[in-house]
Amino acid sequence: MKIYIVILLSIFTFNCNAQNENEYLTKSQIEYDLTVLDEILQNTSSYQGLNGYEYKKDFDKFLNTIEDKQITKFDFEIFLSKTIGKIGDRHSYIRGKRLRNSLFFPLAFAPLDNKVLVIDYNRENKDYHLYNTEFPYLKSINNIPIEELISQILPKDILAPKQTHFTRSIRELREIENVFKTLNIKLPNPIQITLTNKKGLNKKINIKLVPKAERQRIWDERFRVKNFFLKEEESNDKEIIKQFFTLKNNIGYVRIVDMLDKEDSPIFFEFLNNFMSKAKQTDALIIDVRDNGGGTRDLIQEFAGYLIHPDSVYVVNATKQRGKLPLNDELKEYLHYRFLYSKNELDKREQKAIDKFMTSFKPMYNLDNSKFSDYHYYILNGQKITKDKYLYDKPIYILTNERSFSAASVFISVFKGLPNIKIAGVNTDGSSGNSERFELPNSELRGKISTMVSFQKDGNILDGIGTKPDILIERNLDQVFWKEDYQLNKLIRIIEQE
Repeated sequence: MKIYIVILLSIFTFNCNAQNENEYLTKSQIEYDLTVLDEILQNTSSYQGLNGYEYKKDFDKFLNTIEDKQITKFDFEIFLSKTIGKIGDRHSYIRGKRLRNSLFFPLAFAPLDNKVLVIDYNRENKDYHLYNTEFPYLKSINNIPIEELISQILPKDILAPKQTHFTRSIRELREIENVFKTLNIKLPNPIQITLTNKKGLNKKINIKLVPKAERQRIWDERFRVKNFFLKEEESNDKEIIKQFFTLKNNIGYVRIVDMLDKEDSPIFFEFLNNFMSKAKQTDALIIDVRDNGGGTRDLIQEFAGYLIHPDSVYVVNATKQRGKLPLNDELKEYLHYRFLYSKNELDKREQKAIDKFMTSFKPMYNLDNSKFSDYHYYILNGQKITKDKYLYDKPIYILTNERSFSAASVFISVFKGLPNIKIAGVNTDGSSGNSERFELPNSELRGKISTMVSFQKDGNILDGIGTKPDILIERNLDQVFWKEDYQLNKLIRIIEQE
């Protein structure tokens, strides 16, 4: 591994010390960082070049605009975020120290029917309501059409699935100062927004921006679920865990808020298996992975022991790893951690299943065999994973949304199309990449890129495409306002009618 690759021991977030907006980089410093990044992308990135995007052309254009002037670290970060975003690697990012913002909207925003709702949060009643009942939707900010803003404010997510990008971008609107910095537009205060309604009528109003202490609570459905953000010790606390498991009206329901590691969360897995024993007599099972940001594949393995026939063998995921060939033991270990194995590492039944799978498997990209390993496969072998379990042979529904990401999106993709299983909700934010982290020497920008290309059973990659539901169920206004979980209730009604 070259010395410019820095493996970070912890995940850095935006809550770093504020970056000084006046920290400048010279053209020569930027040229060197771009040379380093180019080498990383050329030698390590698995998604670079697959979709036809030629990032070097943008590197050259950017350098030509600099001439002899200096560029702030923030502007360089924005440029690189746009560049990385166009590659299509959903796990990738470039980020520096977060700028300290002082102005925010005293409003919140939420997605509904491909529109932007303007809402308020009542802290006393702990619920949301429309900011303006007659004009509920946001049409523009500072005379900039909302569609134009949304298309630019999250450059790293530009190639995310459409609904994912829309929802994530809307969340950023509250941080309006950061949005305007990203777009290099001077921020007025007060700021004019235009509201609209379904009849096409508009209303312009001026909004006074407020300091951080007075900003509106951000809209996020995860906040309505108690203990959604599980700490490690909480995933082993039965009193906390039990809220995610219910048996009602002969339907079993499991809420998976995190793709937990079995070794770190043994009590959760014990509780899950006890619950599945009780759920044996139910008429249907719902597994809810909405807003799940990922983790490990251990829960896929655990559920698979109940969801597939003991005599079955399924190939559910095919991947290729970028790296020096033959792969070293470290890279093989990373793949094995994800239950991914080359054909020669598998038994005869599994190899036979691979041969059958490959006769119809048509990957959307044909990867360079000099840069990528042979395929590594995720196999669900009933004879190996159903020990001490039973076959749940009733209807199974996996409930998902546009923020089901990484290992959670793999969960959905793996089980889609298997007997008795249907996916409900909306298209996922698919991603699976086996990432590495790095730091650029002059700008000190940190980044992450994927080193593995992951294919779904239909040949599509996960990144930027995700997995479509079999049953489309979108949120309604009551769900936005936390008055009901419409998606879940709608699915239960569908189950009861079948």
